[in-house]
Amino acid sequence: MKKLFVSYIDSFSGLRKEIWLLALITLINRAGTMVIPFLSLYLTKSQGFSLEQVGWILTFFGLGSVTGSFLGGKLTDIFGHYKTMAGSLIGSSVLFVLLQFPQDFWTFCLGIYLVMSIADIFRPAVFVAISAYSKPQNRTRSLTLIRLAINLGFSVGPALGGLIIATAGYDGLFWVDGITCLFAGVLLLKLLHPKRAVEEPEEEITNTASAYQDKLYWVFIVALMLFGLVFIQYFSTVPLYYSEVHQLSELEIGLILGLNGFFIFLFEMPLIKYLENRNLGTLNYVIFGAFLTALSFLVINLTGWMGIIIVGMLLVTIGEMIAFPFSNSFALIRSQGKKRGSYMALYSMAFSVSHIFGHNSGMQLIDNFGYDFTWYTMMGLAVICILLLLLLKKFLAREAA
Repeated sequence: MKKLFVSYIDSFSGLRKEIWLLALITLINRAGTMVIPFLSLYLTKSQGFSLEQVGWILTFFGLGSVTGSFLGGKLTDIFGHYKTMAGSLIGSSVLFVLLQFPQDFWTFCLGIYLVMSIADIFRPAVFVAISAYSKPQNRTRSLTLIRLAINLGFSVGPALGGLIIATAGYDGLFWVDGITCLFAGVLLLKLLHPKRAVEEPEEEITNTASAYQDKLYWVFIVALMLFGLVFIQYFSTVPLYYSEVHQLSELEIGLILGLNGFFIFLFEMPLIKYLENRNLGTLNYVIFGAFLTALSFLVINLTGWMGIIIVGMLLVTIGEMIAFPFSNSFALIRSQGKKRGSYMALYSMAFSVSHIFGHNSGMQLIDNFGYDFTWYTMMGLAVICILLLLLLKKFLAREAA
């Protein structure tokens, strides 16, 4: 046990102070956006919107996320990651507070679109900041630490959000969201100011073309969109499957979903360090992660045994732990010597697009064809993602030749 503990602690060694500070700011920011998990409840119970209207509002949520990711890349290339992140945090703090005031449907659609457009400007900028503050050999682990901060934030946020709603109502939730975003922005301004933070030597831009002109990178992004569409089913349609097919309670479903975050928190960093030392290639790891995700949908269709849903959740969790950090690392490697902001914007937009189409398409497939067909469809989409990544590997080998 002592050896395992030392190995676990060692997996965090070698990361620079700036990366730890960035992780702290990200944790506060993600824990602070606690209104998001309660958005559907707020809209239906407090505002009286129908489920159809809530569906459209969530579509505007996704569209705002795409817009924010695009703007984040552009602004990062123009103003740099520091100013872009600070502007996003402070701007979203104001908008989160104002979001409690819209009363009618279209005003709320506009409000949530504006909130996400400003809030998700942060995402491409933070990826570029990771590249600026981490050494190349530690980049994937630095990305993994930020992912741990995001996961921890999303775990803490809903618990705090529920407590705030119980004591201060939904209005208190919007105020706390705004204050925490502002606090994260102030910490960023104080702790990561260019005079305090030391960046790695800046890479010279040798190719001024943006990511939108990189055809091979587009193959990678399309594959990620498919992977994202499949992956998010575990947080929208799969819980319905647990309830309707396996008759699980909300508490049991929550525990299974919590297993995902707990497993990531314990094992992702040591796993990434181990795989980094093996050095089998970033794309190979992304392919393996997509394979495990496809396998998770296959196994839950093979038997009605209750334990299989735990096996499926562990498979998709390990797939996520491998695919996300190394896909992010591939995007950073591909952007070397180029306009990095546009590359990270397109990377973020891939998952925003998945959110726009993934939840709705999964629901429609279940409604029309049932769960078994839907899970086989998701497995098929994951296989197409793998084939695209294998094709990309072939094209990259030709490019390097």
